Amino acid sequence: MELGLKGKTALVTGSTKGIGKAIAIELAREGTDVIINGRKKETVDKVVAEIKEEFPDTNPQAAPFDISIPEQQKELFKNFPKVDILINNMGIFKPMEYFDIDQETWQHFIDVNFYSGNALAKFYLPKMLAEDFGRIIFIASEEALMPSGEMPQYSLTKTMNLSLAKSLSKLTKGTHVTVNTIMPGSTLTEGVEQMLVDMYKDSGLPKDEWETDFMKNHRPLSQIQRLIRPEEVGRFTAFVSSPYSSSFSGEALRLDGGLVPTIF
Repeated sequence: MELGLKGKTALVTGSTKGIGKAIAIELAREGTDVIINGRKKETVDKVVAEIKEEFPDTNPQAAPFDISIPEQQKELFKNFPKVDILINNMGIFKPMEYFDIDQETWQHFIDVNFYSGNALAKFYLPKMLAEDFGRIIFIASEEALMPSGEMPQYSLTKTMNLSLAKSLSKLTKGTHVTVNTIMPGSTLTEGVEQMLVDMYKDSGLPKDEWETDFMKNHRPLSQIQRLIRPEEVGRFTAFVSSPYSSSFSGEALRLDGGLVPTIF
């Protein structure tokens, strides 16, 4: 399906690996000029080159900035003053016990996972409204609605993303700008792969059984009983970014494999 994204410009934060990179690839596949963001210039440049090689008709660009730092946010805005699509994907996570989380850690997760995306939305939304077209998408998690208890500092920030997106959507009423949140379930990113290694390396369980055991014992409500793949999130995000997704805004769009129970 052709999604009407050819020639659009999309900033995907945290897009050198994992879900962010998968989103950037799927947008580029649709003809979007993607802006690749990450903290390390060499890593960003490498992904830009990969996308340019695979999708030569697009114009991927590098944004090697740590967007959790206000000074580097300003550099980003200076280099890229306007985008059609903003994907607030950048974030950090780490399993932690509640009683081990100090005030500094709480603040760090809020700064990275919430304030950075808020700053970008605040900068780009007025420009989208002036153009009467735009998409802002926050990549949250099922943890926003159903915290597992494994990483409360992360879950909190994803709930904050959900609330902010809903508030921002109310500023777009009657326009062709939409603001939504996508909530993937547990996804097989590089970070989750490392988490599985940390959990199971001394368990004696064969590696090819780690995913099944994790889903059975840590995500038992999942209907698909497997980890979601980043490209699945990428394809769905590309659709939500497109002009054809104009019928919903302010929505919490679940991509969790049935993990979160539905209340009818």
